[in-house]
Amino acid sequence: LFRSQVSDVNVGLPEIDEPGLMCETIQELQAVTPLPLQIDTSDPVTMERAMRLYNGKPLVNSVTAKTSSMKAIFPLVKKYGGVVVGLSIPETAEGRFLAARRIVQTALSYGIPRSDILIDPLTMAVSAGQDAALVTLDALERVKRELGVKTSLGVSNVSFGLPQRENITSAFFLMALQRGLDAAIMNPKSEAMMRVYRSYCALS
Repeated sequence: LFRSQVSDVNVGLPEIDEPGLMCETIQELQAVTPLPLQIDTSDPVTMERAMRLYNGKPLVNSVTAKTSSMKAIFPLVKKYGGVVVGLSIPETAEGRFLAARRIVQTALSYGIPRSDILIDPLTMAVSAGQDAALVTLDALERVKRELGVKTSLGVSNVSFGLPQRENITSAFFLMALQRGLDAAIMNPKSEAMMRVYRSYCALS
């Protein structure tokens, strides 16, 4: 049996009190699970209120390379001693690497150590572009090798819109692990995904 190692918490819906609902959800989840929680919101007010009450070191998702995003998020990460996921979203592998580098360099200037930074170079569906997976993998490898930070990916996005999704997703997962993926956003109840994970661990 394998379970998630971190649980993502996202309550964002139109016309709701996101800060209030996020805080309520965080408190309820911490009462019933020992799992670390990832605070998933783009709203700085929601993020700060959740980080303030979270029991432990908060993981927040996410910040982008936009100046406005970094100015809003990095002071919170520094203040509350958190871990931050940086989302790198340009179209090319080079663009994603440069955006990731900007995120890392700016985070360091706020006093956030590399150990508290993860970069997500964005998984796009191969149904929308034949080179989508390779762009992600190339960016992932460069981030890992040249920036020295941990990496994250939502691996199942790669197969969106395709038949036999699990086959494509598990193959992509293996390729990403080989390129240096540290934190996979994935379904731990998928036997195909777990076979890949266990085999990779045994071989590597």
